[in-house]
Amino acid sequence: MFQELSPDAMTTPHAHEPHGASLGSRLNWLRAGVLGANDGIVSVAGLVVGVAGADAGHTALAASGIAGLVAGALSMAGGEYVSVSTQRDTERAMVRLEAYELATMPEAEERELADMYEERGLSPELAARVARELTERDALRAHSEMELGIDPDEYTNPWHAAGASSLSFAIGATLPLAAMTLTPAGWRVWATAVAVTLALALTGYVSARLGRAGKGRAVLRNVGVGVLTMTVTYVIGTLFGVAVG
Repeated sequence: MFQELSPDAMTTPHAHEPHGASLGSRLNWLRAGVLGANDGIVSVAGLVVGVAGADAGHTALAASGIAGLVAGALSMAGGEYVSVSTQRDTERAMVRLEAYELATMPEAEERELADMYEERGLSPELAARVARELTERDALRAHSEMELGIDPDEYTNPWHAAGASSLSFAIGATLPLAAMTLTPAGWRVWATAVAVTLALALTGYVSARLGRAGKGRAVLRNVGVGVLTMTVTYVIGTLFGVAVG
């Protein structure tokens, strides 16, 4: 027999268990960070390998790589800020609508919440009791979390998203830039290719693990895109170098 849980037990997480919404938020930021680092690796690797293919000197390589890093990091920050700001505005609008519905038709909203708990497997009597007690305690929070999946006290933060995305891009971009500028001229393209391949394999593995997807396929896809990018940009750079020469 299942033990009947009180509303307190159902709504208060144990001290050693992460809150579901907070855990999901942290995983989303981590996933965004991995993807940002991946973008930095591929973007700047393609840029510096293309410039190297044109037989550019050390100064040109460093300047192009740093310019790509700064421009990419700022672009990622701006894109994330705009995107997450829109998401936050949408969340606030949905919570305001929920507050209006609670104020104008509380009985119907409580019944809707009880129905949701019934769908989760509670008996009609227990579902009604849980919905009633949660509504009496904090109606907006209870209904927003259950119906919308939104914590009204913890909206998504566009500044956090912008900072995380920008920083992860810069960290990822530093790898091909360092490999290209700190390696002797005769080895720099190959050293960069090896470093980028290993880094992309790692980010592909981590992103697949976070998304619970097939790791082998994700790694191959990630590495394949990076290798294709470097190959195409190197060939283009070589053609420009020959044309200039």
